[in-house]
Amino acid sequence: MTRMIRIFDTTLRDGEQSPGASMNLEEKLTIAKQLARLGVDIIEAGFAYSSPGDFEAVRQVAQEVEGPTICSLARARPEDIDRAWDALKGAPKVRIHTFLSASDIHLKHQFRMSREEALRRAVEMVQRARGHVEDVEFSPMDASRSDPAYLYEVIEAVIAAGAGTVNIPDTVGYTSPQEFGRLIRGIREKVKNSDRAVISVHCHNDLGLAVANSLAAILEGAGQVECTINGIGERAGNASLEEIAMGLRTRKDFYGADTNIRTEEIIKTSRLVSKITGMAVQPNKAIVGANAIAHTSGIHQDGLLKEKSTYEIMRPESVGLTQSKLIMGKLSGRHAFRQKLEELGYKLSDEEVNHAFTRFKRLADQKKEVYEEDLEAIVSDEVSKIPERYVLKSLYVESGTSKIPTATVELEIDGKPVKQTGTGDGPVDAAYRTIAAMTQTKSCLLGYSVEAITGGTDSQGEVSVRLQEEGKTASGHGSDTDIIVASARAYLNGLNKLAFWASKHFDPGQKAGLIYQ
Repeated sequence: MTRMIRIFDTTLRDGEQSPGASMNLEEKLTIAKQLARLGVDIIEAGFAYSSPGDFEAVRQVAQEVEGPTICSLARARPEDIDRAWDALKGAPKVRIHTFLSASDIHLKHQFRMSREEALRRAVEMVQRARGHVEDVEFSPMDASRSDPAYLYEVIEAVIAAGAGTVNIPDTVGYTSPQEFGRLIRGIREKVKNSDRAVISVHCHNDLGLAVANSLAAILEGAGQVECTINGIGERAGNASLEEIAMGLRTRKDFYGADTNIRTEEIIKTSRLVSKITGMAVQPNKAIVGANAIAHTSGIHQDGLLKEKSTYEIMRPESVGLTQSKLIMGKLSGRHAFRQKLEELGYKLSDEEVNHAFTRFKRLADQKKEVYEEDLEAIVSDEVSKIPERYVLKSLYVESGTSKIPTATVELEIDGKPVKQTGTGDGPVDAAYRTIAAMTQTKSCLLGYSVEAITGGTDSQGEVSVRLQEEGKTASGHGSDTDIIVASARAYLNGLNKLAFWASKHFDPGQKAGLIYQ
């Protein structure tokens, strides 16, 4: 009989702890709604006590996203527990996830707390959380480096206090699959009341074993996995949701387990998270990388032409990819354009369709063929927009071996047209220096990357940037067949985010207190 494993997605909480991956409220809501379409069971929407922005994100996700249970993280402190409840109350399906370390390394050097004190605190805070909600999860942090006997004692006590889920974190990515599997087996065999709670795991990827450790735990009876889209997260990241889901789905015969994930939504979700966070997916990343279902070897190609199962263990369609090209061009109308977007799963407002259609027509004039990836790049720019203080109207650049790179930029700033010319070390630098002078920004460019969305010399280029100004960090992204234009779009997207956050006196990267796992 197939066991159903709960998927606890922590992209909005632990994933956001990736350097430079902070998200604003609108972006978090966009991702949360897509996670619901993906079919995750629980969304950890944030750490409500850590900042006003996280509190509001948890509150709005809980109120607006239907389907999954919405969870807030909380340290084992009364003020954290109560703040989490304030953010969640009134929503239909909510969970408080509280934590305290169980390893002697953490208790001695970080918490300055004895085992007895930590056990008492854990029980008291689980009871406090149960006073607010029925669904409480407890995590003994750094469980993989804890004394098993003490860990069993803590788990038994918090289950007795009302924790319906006990999560076993490999906080620093220290363990190995065989070792972690034995730990989960020991919990099920040695903790008397373990059958009264779901055993969960939260594995980090410091040694590249997060997914392997999670799957080993499932083999030993774990019923929930905490993971993130694209495996993003603190340090080397978390277990990758798409790898867990497709590992179980593809090898259901071996694991005897599956998830409720609608795998056809995986690629779309991966690209959305990559776009919003500015964190590109490496081409050889399992499941969602550009090369994951690409075949170059002549032997492989020969086998595929004869029988796809020779070299494909997953159908591209099963994760949301298609092998057919999108036959759309400059003669395609608005109705066909909207219908194609709906086929891809996008439901846009009339205004968003109009903006996207204008860009599509311009792209269709430039490219011989327009692919689904091109449309997704256009649409993601539209759906993730925040109010634009700076709008690119035109860009003209001159550059060459004997020419000083010069950029003439026309912007609309607060609704007023502004035009200026400037120079730089290269065409992108010239455009950026000119835009910086026009917007009077003092931001620093921390990162700049370019990726081709599809093949061919007429491919759209996708540019991602990271900007920092007055301690705030923002990612920006833009796409166009002209890489200089794409660069300008990305830069302005980042500047618009910084301007928006400054106008709200909100720091998306500000966190207070201890950051978990």
